[in-house]
Amino acid sequence: MEYINLHIIATGGTFEKHYDEITGELVFISSHIPAMMERARVSRSYSFEELSMLDSLDMQEDDRENILKSCHETPADRVVIVHGTDTMQDTAAVLGKAALKKTIVLTGAMIPYEFDHSDAFFNLGFAVSAVQLLPIGVYILMNGQIFEWDKVTKNRRAGVFEAVS
Repeated sequence: MEYINLHIIATGGTFEKHYDEITGELVFISSHIPAMMERARVSRSYSFEELSMLDSLDMQEDDRENILKSCHETPADRVVIVHGTDTMQDTAAVLGKAALKKTIVLTGAMIPYEFDHSDAFFNLGFAVSAVQLLPIGVYILMNGQIFEWDKVTKNRRAGVFEAVS
């Protein structure tokens, strides 16, 4: 049996939303990640888990505990979590305080993957690359930047993440 040291977890967020042409609403159906990894022609082995499909504003503490449990239980020592950006910092704090001996990165998107000009495809590729290079710890990776979990904030007005000291 092949040892896989990369685990990808889907939790929803804007990244994963689909446009429902009938209702005109953004909804969750299934994760885009497996198709994105195939489209990117990623050849390294990885495992994938669709843990939940939630807007991060709807995420509760038990959802964060389930993410922590998944990170703890996977034999992989490198984990990418696709998460909604509104409460990404809250989940990163739960993971950071747990101090697992793994490299864990959280990423998301400001625009759904299905939409033109989405940042989702780049952010996923960036996260898959960075998780292989970063030391043990918890990080938020958005739009070409890497932030330590406790040194970042989301600037909601500008729609970007920024470093804080």
